[in-house]
Amino acid sequence: MKHYIRAYAYLVLLAGAIVFLDQLTKSWVRNTLAHGEVWMPWAWLAPYARVVHWSNTGVAFGMFQGAGQVFTVLAMIVSAFIIFYYPRVPAGDWSLRLALGMQLGGAVGNLIDRLQIGHVTDFISVGNFPVFNVADSSITLGVAILLLGVWLQERKLKKRSCAEDRSASNPDAVEDSTTL
Repeated sequence: MKHYIRAYAYLVLLAGAIVFLDQLTKSWVRNTLAHGEVWMPWAWLAPYARVVHWSNTGVAFGMFQGAGQVFTVLAMIVSAFIIFYYPRVPAGDWSLRLALGMQLGGAVGNLIDRLQIGHVTDFISVGNFPVFNVADSSITLGVAILLLGVWLQERKLKKRSCAEDRSASNPDAVEDSTTL
């Protein structure tokens, strides 16, 4: 039992912080800006970044508009899978633990919007890139960290495998190096 509490503590803290920040920023946008209204705190950022109150009934990048119910169910399934799988992740696999925490926080943040108001509130607008929010950013960064972690793990395994192959093909070299 103690193992599960310790394993879930990091997940709950990270995902909870992301959900809190996501919901706080979305609430501020909904209470401050009319739908479609743009706010630019610094004029020099005007062509590059702005805050705009936008609604999204689809997924990232505005794809699959109107399919919110499908993504509500999908977010529930993904969240349940992360919660179920997380304690099985080795304690030393920091990249997978971080990635899963970020993805859970993002999924729950957008799920709350879908369940409460029927759509996701987006507000971060950068250049011509589709409007997004903190939860979307968390999911995207979580995927990037996951890919980076997999790449680093594969690289480490490949180095270890090459070292084992060299020592197996030339056992005298290992003996010589240990006697020095």
